[in-house]
Amino acid sequence: MSRLRFQLEREATGSRARAATFTTLHGPVQTPHFMPVGTQATVKSQTVETLKTIGARILLANTYHLLLRPGPEVFERFGGIHRFMNWDGPVLTDSGGFQIFSLPHARLMNEEGARFQSYVDGTMHLLSPEKSIGMQKAIGSDIMMVLDQCIPSTAEHSEAKAAMELTHRWAKRSLAARGDSPQSMFGIIQGACFHDLRKQSADFLTQLPFDGFAIGGLAVGEGIELRNEFTEATAALMPRDLPRYLMGVGTPLDLLEGVHRGVDMFDCILPLQFAQRGAAFTTHGKLQLRRTVSRFSEEKLDANCDCHTCRNYSRAYLHHLVKADEILGWHLIGFHNLIFYQRLMTEMREAILADRFMDYYRARKPELMLSDQDNPSTPPKRTRTPMSERRMRLGDYEVHVAEAGHANIKQLSSGEIMHSVSDPTEEARQLYIEQPDLARSLRNFSEKPFVIWDVGLGGASNAMAALSCWEALYDQALKEAEEPNLRPLQIVSFEKDLDPLRLTIRNADRFPHIRHKAPARLLADHRWVHASEKFEWQLHEGDFLGLFENTPAPDLIFYDPFSFKVDSPLWSIETFRRILACAKKNPSQTELITYSGSTAVRATLLAAGFHVAAGIGIGPRAETTRAYAQKPSQIQLLGAEWIARWMRSQARTPPGLTPDEVQSFESTLLSHPQFQ
Repeated sequence: MSRLRFQLEREATGSRARAATFTTLHGPVQTPHFMPVGTQATVKSQTVETLKTIGARILLANTYHLLLRPGPEVFERFGGIHRFMNWDGPVLTDSGGFQIFSLPHARLMNEEGARFQSYVDGTMHLLSPEKSIGMQKAIGSDIMMVLDQCIPSTAEHSEAKAAMELTHRWAKRSLAARGDSPQSMFGIIQGACFHDLRKQSADFLTQLPFDGFAIGGLAVGEGIELRNEFTEATAALMPRDLPRYLMGVGTPLDLLEGVHRGVDMFDCILPLQFAQRGAAFTTHGKLQLRRTVSRFSEEKLDANCDCHTCRNYSRAYLHHLVKADEILGWHLIGFHNLIFYQRLMTEMREAILADRFMDYYRARKPELMLSDQDNPSTPPKRTRTPMSERRMRLGDYEVHVAEAGHANIKQLSSGEIMHSVSDPTEEARQLYIEQPDLARSLRNFSEKPFVIWDVGLGGASNAMAALSCWEALYDQALKEAEEPNLRPLQIVSFEKDLDPLRLTIRNADRFPHIRHKAPARLLADHRWVHASEKFEWQLHEGDFLGLFENTPAPDLIFYDPFSFKVDSPLWSIETFRRILACAKKNPSQTELITYSGSTAVRATLLAAGFHVAAGIGIGPRAETTRAYAQKPSQIQLLGAEWIARWMRSQARTPPGLTPDEVQSFESTLLSHPQFQ
């Protein structure tokens, strides 16, 4: 029987989100809940009094650091961490496994435990399951964590399996070491990014008498989409009547996604780490107070917040403190960030209890994705917009400069950014040119042109990547022979709004790929032909759905429209069926590549009749998608593991289908030859 007396109060409709209450040795905790990180018996820059003010109920402390300093003797002398740090609320202690993982060159791991060198005085220590639990008993935490072996989430299957099995053996030793202590203990489900290992780990650990379970081994190398996928899959394997804890995560958006996927508890250093760097989470987006735009700003940090920081200090003063490296700036911004996190958790709990979580999720998610670059402080009024700003905007679009320094195009009405993280040229090259090995296809000579459909011309980064590839091959072939033996290339670009291309050409200083005579001529004439007449680029202006069936059958499709939210007709099963019908007119294999790796997009492609495989990861996406008109011979297609993931997904079918249409869609997908 659990020591925490867990009570599940409500599960949200249409989501795995849930609200619950459990009771520790130092009082109750309501979930969902975020735990401020007090690694060394202190939450950096904050006092116990400010922590109580923000509504923090449970803190996290770390066994590894507290073992080295001040040591178990101090906690035994004070009777535990609560009296030592003057905190009367619950405390959860991490076992030290992650810290050992983060010091790979200063430790030795074996069955006994982890032997490592102290960063305090250089002495050697052995952190075994027994030593970790003994230290946590001395600390007197309300919830102890088992010692686990943490590895990168991107590890190979064999490495992940070995670490998981060691974690299981250590879990049993940790339970034995607890003895009759009234402290609760959580098991940690491992298995990296492998569904079979996650299931094995959950099956093993849930047979042991733990009081709750944590999802370990995420936020250590995998992308956001993969983290969300394995959070949802792992949470679904955990007992319904015990707390679920996602370790080391994350941003406010991560918390929203985690709750949506069934997680109850979170911890992360980000609210205070960001504050130390001058960044604040607000309802206007994430603000970077180091920016000069705040120097003269009399505005409060967050117009919708009434915390002590927002009531009493201007952005200008906070900017000054940050630039001067004053600790007060860290304290004030950190206080606000922790308030922001706790209010977010409270709002989610209230939405779950009122059974309106999905409405809250849909409304809140876009807000949590904003940044100060998209939402700067309101500038002083000017009689006219400076030329530099006018050059950066056109119609519904503007030039957006990413933190890494490269530029891309943002649609103002939707907030969507073309190539939101990666450099547009580099992303186009990796995703649409190197992945399908376009160069090999062009070297395979034929009089028949190789046809590319460029669906969503945008700023022309994808089409220009193909042009650059062809020109490089042509120039090389010209050096080797008087008449280059290279296959002709025809690109057909589809676009209904040419403002992104106009804006990119207008700002050619920020977009190196556009510095070629072809894009301007394409914009003027809707056609450009290379001097050799072996390369032709056509522009079909208008709605893709009304144009593509009168176009030569493609060999390769760059499928790069805006997302389903903005361009839903282009992601429908009917559209993909029409595209497939055109592709099958081509006697050669047709490949479609898209930036999306979502379960819903892949399911729709499959139901339309395409054969589907995972594509490379790019930018924030762990995977993209490749689809084929006929079954390819040397490509690993999605298989049983993906089907299992699809069966667990909240987005198994396109939205808006009737129950009969849902049944038909699922039956069509499951009977696809790819899975037989």
